[in-house]
Amino acid sequence: MFESARMPQKMTKKSFKKLEPELREALLAAQLPVIEKQQFSTLILVDGLDGAGKGEAVARLYGWMDARHLVCNAYGEPMDEARLRPPLWRYWRDLPAKGETAIVFGSWYQSLLRDRIYKKIDEDAFEKGLVRIRRFEEMLANEDVLILKFWFVLPKDVQKERLRKIEKKSAGRHVLADWAALKHHKKASETGEKIILETSMGFAPWFVIPSQDPEYRDVALGQTVARSMQLKLEDGEPSSVAAPPVVGGLKRETAVDAIDLTETLEKTEYEKLRKKYQDQLSELSDRKSMTKTGVVLVFQGNDAAGKGGAIRRLIRPLDPRIYKVHSISAPTDEEKARPYLWRFWRRVPRKGHFAIFDRSWYERVLVERVEGFAGHDDWLRAYNEINEFEQELTDFGYTVCKFWLAISEEEQLRRFKAREETVYKQHKITDEDWRNRLKWDQYAIAAGDMVDRTSTHYAPWTLVSAENKKHARVKVLKTICDRLDEVL
Repeated sequence: MFESARMPQKMTKKSFKKLEPELREALLAAQLPVIEKQQFSTLILVDGLDGAGKGEAVARLYGWMDARHLVCNAYGEPMDEARLRPPLWRYWRDLPAKGETAIVFGSWYQSLLRDRIYKKIDEDAFEKGLVRIRRFEEMLANEDVLILKFWFVLPKDVQKERLRKIEKKSAGRHVLADWAALKHHKKASETGEKIILETSMGFAPWFVIPSQDPEYRDVALGQTVARSMQLKLEDGEPSSVAAPPVVGGLKRETAVDAIDLTETLEKTEYEKLRKKYQDQLSELSDRKSMTKTGVVLVFQGNDAAGKGGAIRRLIRPLDPRIYKVHSISAPTDEEKARPYLWRFWRRVPRKGHFAIFDRSWYERVLVERVEGFAGHDDWLRAYNEINEFEQELTDFGYTVCKFWLAISEEEQLRRFKAREETVYKQHKITDEDWRNRLKWDQYAIAAGDMVDRTSTHYAPWTLVSAENKKHARVKVLKTICDRLDEVL
């Protein structure tokens, strides 16, 4: 695959000087409309062999483009903040907004490449890692991110000479040439070729850059960036990959419809059980083994179903230093300028901590679906994207508990009226709540589809009858305690 790239590609100084003004003009002609229109963001991944001049090429790119709308993110071994969260967390955290461009050194491919070269993972784990990366990049592409991936190549003898120069030049700084990489040149090239073959997709292509000649290298990088941004501008909306059709046929009863709303709990029994499970939760959260898991709790349900009350009973026995409650409302402008899961990845807790979501990423397949805020393809695609997000969490050792709190239409009306009549509860009822109530049947269908498509063995839904608040609160506490007791 690298045969052409291994050939000595040359460009004279004269040719470079002639091309440089034209290339700078082309880059700005592509970048400035991207900044103005804010239709998409751009990720430029710079990978390949040490000594190939990746840093020099990017420095020249900065000189040719509007640097105010460029950011360079370099990733090495994860520090504590990243090490205590799933591997993709730091890349999600740093995603650029629409109109902006981020250049990435040490991307999500680097640890996979290193681990395979040094035989820390077998071929099966390597393949699974590539599959996960393809899904991640497809999700970004569907959310209006232009992904350009560059692999810089060098013959072994040229790399050796470059590394000598880098080592000499950097002797006075804390930078050392990676001679181990040179030792594994053949394995690195073969593994890099496999990565490129298996992850070069239409939505995230690889470009192999011959790097023997610096001028040729930099022009090739700049021309590819300019052309790709221009094509994306002309292309408009990206093509979406939709989930399989929702189960069709005659009207059916869903798992949400089948919740038994008659379940109750008397006050005396409630007080006893509430104290029991709150004490148990306090003890579980203090265990040393809690540092090996992070806890993500999701609360969804009908409006006025008692999510806030259940959360208040849940956090009462917890140390405030180890939990945070996230009340999710409409996305801000900053959040709308990035893929929709971005704002939730930023809120992923470190291990040993709890993140409690009062509404969550499921709003895309509930409110955004029913109210038309998300396109048909977008919310259909979201089921798989949500499942993959939750699998990323659980594969890293997190415990994910999801609760759907259900009440009847009649009970909701009663609670709405009570909120309007009680001064300290009036802030809980809005005109939007009344509008949503008019679409009760549509929300019921959406909730049923949500549970069907996203209740997995690693992140199952717990369906809670909330007609009786005491029953619901105890059910939530008991479920969390049971899950944590099993995990810890």
